[in-house]
Amino acid sequence: MSGTVDEWKVARRRKGAARKSKLVQVSSGSTCCQEEKINIDKTVKRIREIVSEIRCEEVLKDWREQLSVVRSEVLLRPENKDSEEPTVLLETSRDVRSGQRLECVCYGLGTFSSSVSARYQLAMLLLLLESEQIPLKDCSVYDPAFSHGEKDVLRELGLTVLTENEEGKHLTTKPTLFYLMHCGKALYNNLLWKNWSKEHLPLITIIGNSFSGMMDRTIEREFKRDYGYITQAVSVCEERQLPCPSRLTDVFSDTAVITFPNSGLVRLPQSTWMVPPEPQYQHCPDLEIIQKDAQS
Repeated sequence: MSGTVDEWKVARRRKGAARKSKLVQVSSGSTCCQEEKINIDKTVKRIREIVSEIRCEEVLKDWREQLSVVRSEVLLRPENKDSEEPTVLLETSRDVRSGQRLECVCYGLGTFSSSVSARYQLAMLLLLLESEQIPLKDCSVYDPAFSHGEKDVLRELGLTVLTENEEGKHLTTKPTLFYLMHCGKALYNNLLWKNWSKEHLPLITIIGNSFSGMMDRTIEREFKRDYGYITQAVSVCEERQLPCPSRLTDVFSDTAVITFPNSGLVRLPQSTWMVPPEPQYQHCPDLEIIQKDAQS
């Protein structure tokens, strides 16, 4: 089977070594060469084979259960249970789960035509969309490294391919799941900045790298200077670590589901929310994301 364990060459990192975020900058010339090798039907088939493989894995069941708990807890938080008993709220949560439609945004998937890890991450995304009953067309995907052929594959799968590099600056107006597997810290920071209000942050659920893990792997002074929104979010967000099979360490390690309950946000000073400045990153030579200006 394409994309199964036989293809894996697990690179073992030194204990305590930080994982590098995915950053693939492809020149126009190399993209053309890459596109010539992409067979859309074959690539779609390989991804669907991995979907079938993961569907039988315990990790999928665990991830689905964690997401289900997160979705239910939205109604069980103190700000939402003034007039309802917990048992009633659980029933209401199931009704919301079946009736309320989430949207999904996926950034930084990587060049899945050549990367086995990226194909597994894409397959897991498709399974989570199915689990959360999110129509494929309601999932927007973007990576500046995508070739034209890869974009065609994503459209063939039914996903919506964004045409603009938002650099993570996506404003949420309804409940949205962000799938950000091993993305650069600046992308997370930009997403938080764009939604930095007590109205917008609770609409966000992130499946991506643990914020506390990011801080642990970075010099504290530099992290606070360059990624101020993640720094503030660490103390008020809720993180649930997602399990990772040992054979898929390079695919799903250090992954958490992150939410922003109002009960945490109100702990921040009111001054925190006053006209938050846009991140500039002038002190970051290795930014880990491809910026819009760098593409042109």
